[in-house]
Amino acid sequence: MKTSRTCTLIVLMSVLFLGLAGSSIAGKLQQELVQESAVEQILKRGTLKVGMSTFVPWAMKDKTGKLVGFEIDVATRLAEDMGVKVQFVPTKWAGIIPALLTGKFDVVIGGMSVRPDRNLKVNFSIPYDYAGQSIVANKKLAAGFSSLQDFNHPDVVISARLGSTAADAANRFMPRAKKRLFDDEAQVIQEVVNGKAHAAVASAPLPAFQAIKFSDKLFLPVRGTFTKEPIGFALRKGDFDTLNYFNNWIRVVEAKGWLAERKHYWFEAKDWEGMLK
Repeated sequence: MKTSRTCTLIVLMSVLFLGLAGSSIAGKLQQELVQESAVEQILKRGTLKVGMSTFVPWAMKDKTGKLVGFEIDVATRLAEDMGVKVQFVPTKWAGIIPALLTGKFDVVIGGMSVRPDRNLKVNFSIPYDYAGQSIVANKKLAAGFSSLQDFNHPDVVISARLGSTAADAANRFMPRAKKRLFDDEAQVIQEVVNGKAHAAVASAPLPAFQAIKFSDKLFLPVRGTFTKEPIGFALRKGDFDTLNYFNNWIRVVEAKGWLAERKHYWFEAKDWEGMLK
């Protein structure tokens, strides 16, 4: 008799436990479902917070210290279309994804290439641009070099930006060369100008611009780009409303020709060069 009552009690307690657990799980799911999307938070706040880093001509400072560039135009237009202000949060490239994940800004709009390893940590919008890596070299150190293979030797030094696809490309195409990685693109180029590195790998058109700027010291051993990379907005995972908005915004401004017009201005013309320091 006691055994029967004990079994009944155990069954009732199990049902109660499962019911409470189910309620707890359902509560958590409901809480997650009602959690505000980044778009809703941006609209309430009245400000779009954008993580970025300086890359010529994606984002730069003009003579007055104001941020200008292709990405700056894109983020500013996005904020305007949302009816909010834009706040740029300059961040070191190597730490920009961790900063996004900890909520320091809403989105990364900074010429970030869509890569599978990055996509494991963040969601990407559809591409709003495509980039490619190119190489600029020191005339004395790399005299006679005319291919990537010429740089693929242990006695060659290649500079690139830390945490960038330029660094990945340098490792992939010139694995035997020594690498010097820096947080800032200006340091990457200066290393080659000063003769401390044979060449620098960076997103086009920066190498071409630097070859013109320092024509007495630098040259382009390989014309054009040697990679093609889709560029997207990066945002935190699980926020499908925000991802949907960003994707459709990109489709609209692309269809209107605005993205192509801005890309031409910053990447194919140099009318803006006089505004820089």
